[in-house]
Amino acid sequence: MENNKDKKSALHIAKGITETPSFKKKQLARFKRRKPSVEELLQGILAQDRLLLSQAITLVESQKASDRIKADQLIEACLQQQKSSLRLGITGSPGVGKSTFIESFGQMLIQKGFRPAILAIDPSSQRTGGSILGDKTRMQTLSSHPQAFVRPSPAGDALGGVARKTREAIFLCETAGFSPIIIETVGVGQSELAVHSMVDFFMLLLLPNAGDELQGIKRGVVEMADLLLVNKADGEALQAAKRSKQQYRNALHLFPAQKSGWTPKVSLASGLHAQGLEAIWEQIQDYCQLTQNNNYWSQRRAEQAEYWMRQSIEQELLRHFYEHPKVQSQWPGWQSAVRNGQTSSFRAARELLKLVQKED
Repeated sequence: MENNKDKKSALHIAKGITETPSFKKKQLARFKRRKPSVEELLQGILAQDRLLLSQAITLVESQKASDRIKADQLIEACLQQQKSSLRLGITGSPGVGKSTFIESFGQMLIQKGFRPAILAIDPSSQRTGGSILGDKTRMQTLSSHPQAFVRPSPAGDALGGVARKTREAIFLCETAGFSPIIIETVGVGQSELAVHSMVDFFMLLLLPNAGDELQGIKRGVVEMADLLLVNKADGEALQAAKRSKQQYRNALHLFPAQKSGWTPKVSLASGLHAQGLEAIWEQIQDYCQLTQNNNYWSQRRAEQAEYWMRQSIEQELLRHFYEHPKVQSQWPGWQSAVRNGQTSSFRAARELLKLVQKED
């Protein structure tokens, strides 16, 4: 390299920074996180501040005892300010194109003057508890739009992959003036039941080819659906999608009539090319008008509120049991005895429950 001193090469070493620049106090203050108060969160939500709304959802998702107290106070305050909204549930098997469809559907809603909020439930690792939280990257346009709000949440160990605090997040988004609230599930079975219990309209996305997929869909999921949507109905798959539409429509005749008085529909759409979205929105509006006129809308909202009261009680009882000091102290011993076959799982459970029952 002696003859090429003036030429840069892969071995060229640039002069480094001799001294680390110091931050000013104001710059440091920007990096310090201060937890806002309940009142600050409420005012931020009412002002449609998406950052404070995100912090509020993080608060209600927290497992800390101090955060749970603040979260309860915030939810109660939001209930006094709550605004009406439409709640949509969207599910389907992995790969059916839920995120792409929601991206296009959300943009259409914004053009119509709506402010959609998307609560996407991401699958969590059963080993580490971590999640991908990929919907922010898949819904890039919607995530950055000022009139939309996209919040991926880890499913954790909640029922069937539905985030435990999704219902509270719905309240917060409604208070911020977002509507409709779209809940996307991971499509892993029981999650559909949980989502159905918190939405007004339930949509099941399907692939263009029926056949085995139609047989593989759980009967209960199809019975819950207000709309069966054959997605990816474009290009070479269009004809297959049309055949699937007819097959799904025939299959719906095998199911009993819904309590809402609504006859489930089957539609075609292409989330990638934003096709068929207007027809879907019209069907959703028809459903809303029908159920509001026959009072099913308000009746269902009341039933949902009672259902989630029961769910909250069960969750709090479980938390109270596992956090009980006596249970925590004796758990390792009973756990070891069960694993070694020294006692049955049933006896261990009864004895551990007694520890809490005696005190109560």
